[in-house]
Amino acid sequence: MAIEKEKLIDMYHRMVRIRRFEEKVVDEFAAGRIVGFVHLYIGEEAVAVGACANLGDDDYITSTHRGHGHLIAKGGKTERMMAELFGKKTGYCKGKGGSMHIADVDIGILGANGIVGAGIPIAAGAALSAKLRGTAQVAICFFGDGASNTTRFHEGINLASAWKLPVVYVCENNMYAISVPQSKHQNIADIADRATAYGIPGVVVDGNDVIAVYEAVGEAVARARRGEGPTLIECKTYRHRGHFEGDPTPYRTKEEVDEWKKKDPISRFKGKLIEMGVLAEKEADEIDREMKGEIDKAVKFAEESPLPEPEETLEDVYA
Repeated sequence: MAIEKEKLIDMYHRMVRIRRFEEKVVDEFAAGRIVGFVHLYIGEEAVAVGACANLGDDDYITSTHRGHGHLIAKGGKTERMMAELFGKKTGYCKGKGGSMHIADVDIGILGANGIVGAGIPIAAGAALSAKLRGTAQVAICFFGDGASNTTRFHEGINLASAWKLPVVYVCENNMYAISVPQSKHQNIADIADRATAYGIPGVVVDGNDVIAVYEAVGEAVARARRGEGPTLIECKTYRHRGHFEGDPTPYRTKEEVDEWKKKDPISRFKGKLIEMGVLAEKEADEIDREMKGEIDKAVKFAEESPLPEPEETLEDVYA
């Protein structure tokens, strides 16, 4: 399908925004200004951006512990995200959620989640709400290869299939469940094959090709809006960093990492856009400078924001 130039440029902006945000988080975490665990999205930007480019503000997403890319792709503000990572009052969750628990229901972000696979039944619930209210809203649920082994995956997708709910399940298969390669925790090559058990389409796509992701998810979103039920899309991709910042990654080789970096989704998309005549090298450089400037401002905003007051500890806490 033909994609408008403005859409392509916007997708490139969002991918670079995610990359520069995450690179800054690397620096700030190493300097001790961000506490707790952070799980970075570097290398997987095409999945979040390609998927979310099919959604409107009133559509939903559920995220994971590796959620910064999903949130930015859906329209999350980098200054409020950075403030949350810094534990500041101006963060999305007033500094109480941190990296793994950012949400903004006003634009359909139902939350990142530190529990593996927990977004799968939540997405089904949001989709059920849309169906009962008779809207055309769709939920996209992001999760990893390891999460596809959990009861939440099987129960959540089974229910969504049985009730033909408007939800798209996007498995980001980055080849490792923490440190365990897919070949050692599953006896299948393609997680999308599991869709057969639930009578729904299963699609495998190159997760480092943003246009391929956009088109595959676009078809699934259109199917969901027509009331035809869910789709399982498996995006083969790779995280450049460890499972978390500080992970020494003894379980994978430098050669493997270098080979995947050759398929970097941003450089691939940039080359494609230049080849198509949509983007010039000079314009790409300007986008990069713009995104770096935006992230620098986000850090400044976070640094200058106040911490929550001690008496606010139990406010907005529901469990």
